[in-house]
Amino acid sequence: MSRALPEPAGLAPRRVAVRIVDGVLSRTRSLDASLEAEHDPSGFRALPERDRALARAIAGVTLRRFGTLRTLIAARLETGLPKKAGPLEAILATAVAQALFMQIPAHTAVDLAVSGARADPDARHFAGLANATLRAIVSAGAPDPTPGVDLPPWLYERWTRAYGSEGAARIAESLGAEAALDLTVKSDPSGWAERLGGIALPTGGVRLASHGLVPALDGFSEGEWWVQDAAAGIPARLFGDLEGKTAIDLCAAPGGKTAQLAAAGAEVVAVDKSAERLSRLSQNLSRLRLSAAPRVGDAASLAIEPADAVLLDAPCSATGTIRRHPDVAWMKRESDVTSLSRLQAQLLDVAVRLVKPGGRLVYCVCSLEPEEGERQIANLLARNPRVRIEPATAAELPGLEEAINPEGCVRTLPFHLPNEDPRLAGLDGFFAARLSVA
Repeated sequence: MSRALPEPAGLAPRRVAVRIVDGVLSRTRSLDASLEAEHDPSGFRALPERDRALARAIAGVTLRRFGTLRTLIAARLETGLPKKAGPLEAILATAVAQALFMQIPAHTAVDLAVSGARADPDARHFAGLANATLRAIVSAGAPDPTPGVDLPPWLYERWTRAYGSEGAARIAESLGAEAALDLTVKSDPSGWAERLGGIALPTGGVRLASHGLVPALDGFSEGEWWVQDAAAGIPARLFGDLEGKTAIDLCAAPGGKTAQLAAAGAEVVAVDKSAERLSRLSQNLSRLRLSAAPRVGDAASLAIEPADAVLLDAPCSATGTIRRHPDVAWMKRESDVTSLSRLQAQLLDVAVRLVKPGGRLVYCVCSLEPEEGERQIANLLARNPRVRIEPATAAELPGLEEAINPEGCVRTLPFHLPNEDPRLAGLDGFFAARLSVA
């Protein structure tokens, strides 16, 4: 009776990386969903810490450079990928990513990829093809970078129309680097930057180029800060003084903006359709020693008293977060922008009704698509004479003056907030509009 050969060392994290990438390419599971799957016995969380870091890095680099990887693979497969080959494309892409972009020895990346193919019931028939294809690609080396090649063509074409060829190229270039860790602090950004080995941002947050486990960082257990991209921290700040005022945070989970409103002294109602996400929000607020009244359900049907301040961080295509979430580029389709724009318009009308006369509404999306930002607000103003833009000012956005458009709305782009150290540069693409409601 023959015994099964032991699994090659290093295959487990690569197998998980392949599963993550394959889930994204098939649009069945996002990167975050794979990383958070706590009950998957063969998934990310089942790996030791060191292997988790490797699997996450491989998946992240593969998705960040997938346009290049797909082009290289297609050039070596004259008849295209075989049908019914299981995760073969993800196996090839993760191996090339390691060999060309991660300083992992080519022979290690190729050998483990071939082992992974042989172990997969669908891909095993193509292990020889994988071996030949990978060796040909890695021997040729990495190609010269081409602007936009690592993005779906439909998305890069949209950005070219919206921001010009130079703007689109700068956005694409900025997405090539992994995002730093941004923190919103309750107070003393300079002091926390020094304690955590980061820099204080002009937006009032702290940025760390490198870090260990987030819960192990100084100040986490004491609730002195929370993780939030610098751009995501802007919308809540547009309300100004909230001490003693009422606020509603629509689509509130996971709660970074709710925490900002509460920390500013507002009495906050946090609304979200997901009870599970609201429960997680409440846990986060408990750590931060802040409070908000959670309301589960659709804002249009809940009985909520109008408030002085209403924040609508609307569901969107999230194309502004690709720097931090590279799977978004490959999970979304252009048709998503149209369907989400309709939902945003409906939510905006609900949000306006929840603002007390003379109060403020801040609308925001983490999208780079004009239909979800600038055009959404233009359409709202056209159909509702009660609403006016209350322009943001340069004094409110130090270091991001260029993000204020002619109408006074905020449009951050991923290449804003430059820094000599690429690890400390950039921020998410966001749109935010401050509106007064008569």
